Amino acid sequence: MDSDEPAERGAHHVQSLERGLAVIKAFSAQAPHPTLSDVARITGLTRAAARRFLLTLVDLGYVRTDGKYFSLTARVLDLGYAYLSSLSLSEVAQPHLERLSAQVRESSSVSVLEPPDIVYVARVAVSRIMTVSINVGTRFPAYATSMGHVLLADMSAAELEAYFLITELDRLTSHTLTDRAALEAELAQVAEQGWAMVDQELEEGLRSVAAPIRNRQGRAVAAVNISTHASRTPAHSVREDLIPPLLDTAHAIAADLAGSSPAQAVRG
Repeated sequence: MDSDEPAERGAHHVQSLERGLAVIKAFSAQAPHPTLSDVARITGLTRAAARRFLLTLVDLGYVRTDGKYFSLTARVLDLGYAYLSSLSLSEVAQPHLERLSAQVRESSSVSVLEPPDIVYVARVAVSRIMTVSINVGTRFPAYATSMGHVLLADMSAAELEAYFLITELDRLTSHTLTDRAALEAELAQVAEQGWAMVDQELEEGLRSVAAPIRNRQGRAVAAVNISTHASRTPAHSVREDLIPPLLDTAHAIAADLAGSSPAQAVRG
């Protein structure tokens, strides 16, 4: 971490807390098992300071180590659970997801956009079709997911420009859109049709379709999706069999959110 601290820091500012959070944020999809040197480099801390923070996190149960490499434990999810569990969106969406998954016999989820990722806030899993487990709190790059596409498609030009400034379009599979112009053309199509289908861009064999969940002002505040295995559900079947109930579910969740109190609607 740079030694130059912003001049506007108030007297209340606790620098050690800021640095401890920076150490936690050093873990990412690109660096899930960093070494001490990696954490020091990412955060800008000295090796001695990075070591103290890492070992404190180990003592508290948020990080584990084999002596060289460090990794987060599931306990770190506790840090975000209070926020996620307070969302009215999660509570409203869950029964709708249960009905949708029972109807189409596929897994369904709801996520929100936290650039550069989407974050899952509700999910019903019918079968395991990805190599990684998906739970509330799971994050994936927005540009490679159907829910990310419908949320990005709702952005203004300025918002989308800001998104691309912080996002590396890495090739996750042979199908991933990594060309900005091609992705922007896809997002324009998504905005026009009102739904998105992503075909094996996040993981080989995974096909998903998503629709926006809109607030009273018409902005997409979340997205709902159905995911299936590409070999089980061809693209034409996705359009014919999955999109109609998906759109119905998105509208139903939005209607329920509109019936929430103003504070809940904003929080969701």
